[in-house]
Amino acid sequence: MKSTIAFFLACLLPAALYAQHPNGRYGDGPDSIAPAGIVKGLSDEQLLETVQKQTFRFFWHGAHPVSGLALERSNTVRAEHYWDYINEAWDEPNFSKTPFGPDAGAIGGTGFGIMGTIVAVERGWIGRDTAVRRLIKIADFLVNADCFHGIYPHFMNGRTGKTIKFDRLDDAADLVETSYLLMGFLCAKEYFNRTVPREVYLRKRIGQMWNAANWNWHTNGQNKLYWHWSPNNGFDMNFPIWGWNECLITYIMAASSPRHSISKAVYDGSWVGSDGFKNGKTYYGLRLPLGNYDKGGPLFFVQYTFMGIDPRQLKDSLGNDYFEQGKNHTLINRAYCIENPKGFKGYGENCWGLTAGDSYKGYVAHCPEVDLGVIQPTAAISSLPYTPKESMAALRYFYYSLGDRIWSKYGFVDGFSLQHNWFAKSHLAIDQGPIVVMTENYRTGLLWKLFMRIPEIQNGLRKLGFSSPVISQKP
Repeated sequence: MKSTIAFFLACLLPAALYAQHPNGRYGDGPDSIAPAGIVKGLSDEQLLETVQKQTFRFFWHGAHPVSGLALERSNTVRAEHYWDYINEAWDEPNFSKTPFGPDAGAIGGTGFGIMGTIVAVERGWIGRDTAVRRLIKIADFLVNADCFHGIYPHFMNGRTGKTIKFDRLDDAADLVETSYLLMGFLCAKEYFNRTVPREVYLRKRIGQMWNAANWNWHTNGQNKLYWHWSPNNGFDMNFPIWGWNECLITYIMAASSPRHSISKAVYDGSWVGSDGFKNGKTYYGLRLPLGNYDKGGPLFFVQYTFMGIDPRQLKDSLGNDYFEQGKNHTLINRAYCIENPKGFKGYGENCWGLTAGDSYKGYVAHCPEVDLGVIQPTAAISSLPYTPKESMAALRYFYYSLGDRIWSKYGFVDGFSLQHNWFAKSHLAIDQGPIVVMTENYRTGLLWKLFMRIPEIQNGLRKLGFSSPVISQKP
């Protein structure tokens, strides 16, 4: 153990010294991050730093070597289309021969990784110029990759830039994943604001992507926003983005677009106007304003959008309070795990958190309605802005009580089930990213500050009827 502590401290010392001047002289700073083991006696701040830093290694050291895209997952599964793997959870046989993993870049996960890269520079884990070079690598790759009216697919081959089909009809543009990607890039455009040539070049590339994204195309001439479009299948997926779920950011991005903006009527017609938007029921003594899931659904609903959007005192024109939504959804999720109606081993006040991720039988959007006895560490950790005390207790339990089984070179593995004595070997971009970013928002509000001060985003929020102390009243 003494050697482990010495190794850990040796890894931390250079970053700690550099973090005193996190933006440094241009080009200063490390270009790699050494992994650390379990170290006893860490303060809360030290533990948060450790978990963020090691989790970020997934995006920095685990990225696709050609494109720099975040890989969807760190392992390989078999799937002709990704649904083949997902449906294993529902006992559908899968004899696919095509490997999914080594080249499967995640467009939304890449956006999360970009946000994590900003955190890494600010905290001195990597150098500013080193980070800019990586982001340019990603942006230049995407300039020549498959893109449909400025909208990217869900998955992309990180070697060739060609679409990896999610399904037979889902073979091209994915509006929601693109909104996560551009949320990340816009934060980078705001953060890397110096006049040095590479930062100017990066901002130009980001501006090109932002201006080209044709959100309005996805209305198909209606007061609806459709998730998918394909040159082969058009709008045959016929999947409007209804609320409430993880897609609020998509409407905000679409309303904020400088060249291809949607009208508020589209937001009212397919998001606010959907049957599943309002809830208003009380669970465990907590009122849940939004959503038609019993007890709130998976926790990523209140995490993905709010990696960039600051939910504190954020209200819409109907009076819905988005911090209340996030906090109560999280506390309801935790209370359900404490109640543990199915009697799963391990569930309790320090071991909770149901959200989408890998399970012992495939990928599942875990929630109180779909509970297989699997906990995703990202669920509780990424809830730190809403439930700091409860999330910190869960984090300490994961790290100190289960760390010998779930702590790895990329932070916590994707999921575990004490009931089934199962511990994932995988890491998923969409689960790793929120750990880095939401923890930082809890600690400093960094990504919230960057994203919420962007003039176009402010315009979009005003257009949709949102109010907040950080949204100016006049454009």
